[in-house]
Amino acid sequence: MTMSAGWYLRRLSRMGPREVGGRVGDAVRRRRWRSAPPERPVVTGARFTAVLPAGTIAALPPDAAKRLVAAADRLMDGHAEFFGVEREDLAAPDWWRDPKTGRRAPDGYAFDVPYRNEDAVGDIKQIWEPSRHQYLTVLAAAYAVTGNERYAERVAEHLRSWWTDNPPLRGVHWISGIELGIRLLSWVWIRRLLDGWPGAAGLFEENPVALDQIWYHQRWLAAFPSRGSSANNHVIAEAAGQFAAACAFGWFPSSARWRSGALRSLERHLRANTFPSGLNRELATEYHGLVLELGLAAVAEADAAAVPVPRTVRLVLLRMTDALAAVVDDRLRPPRQGDADDGHGLVVDGAGTDRWASLLATGEAVFGRLAWWPEVTGTDVRTPLLAALLKPYGKPGSTPAVTRPARRRAHFADAGTTVLRGPDGIWCRCDGGPHGFLSIAAHGHADALSLEVRQDGVDVLADPGTYCYHGQPEWRRYFRSTLGHNTLELHGEDQSVSGGPFLWTRHARSRVLVADTSGEAVSRWCAEHDGYRRSVHRRRVELVAASRELRVVDEVSGPRRAVRLAFHLGPAVTADLTGNRAVLTWTRDGHDRSAVLDLPGQLTWRAHRGETGPPLGWYSAGFGRKEPATTLVGTGSTDGGQGFTTVLGFRG
Repeated sequence: MTMSAGWYLRRLSRMGPREVGGRVGDAVRRRRWRSAPPERPVVTGARFTAVLPAGTIAALPPDAAKRLVAAADRLMDGHAEFFGVEREDLAAPDWWRDPKTGRRAPDGYAFDVPYRNEDAVGDIKQIWEPSRHQYLTVLAAAYAVTGNERYAERVAEHLRSWWTDNPPLRGVHWISGIELGIRLLSWVWIRRLLDGWPGAAGLFEENPVALDQIWYHQRWLAAFPSRGSSANNHVIAEAAGQFAAACAFGWFPSSARWRSGALRSLERHLRANTFPSGLNRELATEYHGLVLELGLAAVAEADAAAVPVPRTVRLVLLRMTDALAAVVDDRLRPPRQGDADDGHGLVVDGAGTDRWASLLATGEAVFGRLAWWPEVTGTDVRTPLLAALLKPYGKPGSTPAVTRPARRRAHFADAGTTVLRGPDGIWCRCDGGPHGFLSIAAHGHADALSLEVRQDGVDVLADPGTYCYHGQPEWRRYFRSTLGHNTLELHGEDQSVSGGPFLWTRHARSRVLVADTSGEAVSRWCAEHDGYRRSVHRRRVELVAASRELRVVDEVSGPRRAVRLAFHLGPAVTADLTGNRAVLTWTRDGHDRSAVLDLPGQLTWRAHRGETGPPLGWYSAGFGRKEPATTLVGTGSTDGGQGFTTVLGFRG
């Protein structure tokens, strides 16, 4: 995907003067570094002291350690999966090759590489992901658990290979700050987990090539931070990685300055990226998880190095954790809202470890669980590792005292997110919040007033997900479109106007009118948005506990217009559509479940599944993966105020 001149003009229009000035300065600096790159100062006597407390590894849960070692053995055999692509070449990877397209990124000065052009580079996400070196943290953790040096030797072999093939400022891996930040965090943990290996010091602090890489990563991040309209989760990753490295690898004359600057940035942007309620302002749940992981990992480094951290940093992380505990369903699944690219801050676990359960387990260890929190029964490796470094905060009896929610929150007014809960694990998320974060809302979808409905963790009315970012514009448009969500589309248009794959030039404005979740018998929600200019879409939702029914009424004011109302079913759900009634069936834990979806009779209904011209009827469980799923679409026109009523009744 290449960007046109029009895209650059649209992107420029979303920047303020300060951001424009900063980007001009970045361009000048990049040009200067081409001919005169900065030089690393001489370092002597470097030592690594940020080790794990004694007994940490021995206390890891045996089942989690077993999963970790199994994952490490698969990696040792060269097998891995990134974004739906099975890799067989990870024993000796080509760091610049995309296995999906077979293309190899061009060599040259980093800022000249056209990384958005898949024809020239390949799928950039496939190239970047292994070079976050999170699979190497898994191998390093396997060494720490088993003491088997073959894991450590493979880590050393791959790091030396990467450092040789990716010298500072050359090639595709020196373009994006988030990649550098996460890679630094991985290196910190690799060094920590390899501490018992005799070759650890020779690989890192006694290795001039490693010192070059660590210094240049931090110098790059200090020079080219994400700015202004781009200061979303990327700037958190940049600050967290820089701060972690400056704490654990504080061997350079600039380390103290980098550390204080990164901590200031982390504190400011954690607050800016998080609503007071604790939800992430990007309204993209996967990035809530990423930011929380990065923040916890950064504070762990601060505590390991005895670096004071502003109280606000821990308080934001506490609020994020409590918010996550509040919104998950009965199977600990959070909403599927906005973009998701499976990004993690720190990976030390094997397959089958639940990301969200792990975050809640860490929150329990560091902050203490509240009485209303859902129970976490699984185990993981990351929680005891982080908890060994992190100082407890906000637990009952701790100082300073922190006020936390006395009961499970259902309505997050600042984020416009409301969760309605019914019997038998019925869970419904209603979206009446902002379109996204900052002027470009990069990771937002055109999903105003959309719903997600689950029973016992199964997607019944599903948010289809994300699937891709670069290289496949038709699919990118579909998965972030209004038609790609459980909401109403007018005149064949999205509610918000897209200016590119990570750019929205006009944002629908939503407001929640009613959010009554206090009654056990009936929960009510109502919201509206103005994304269609002359028309206003208002949606009312009622969840009746006794009948296990969800009633949805869509109303449109304004001139008569063509309408499409979409309901996307989860991939486990089959539908038998007759007229305007669909019988839904699925299986959960060996038990058959069913529901009846009575659809508005004013519309003509049709089931779509796995269509490609254009895309319709798809579900993406994770980045790079998609599968056919049934989408029910009703077509017709607005009717002067008469509402469209949909009733979902659960039967079994």
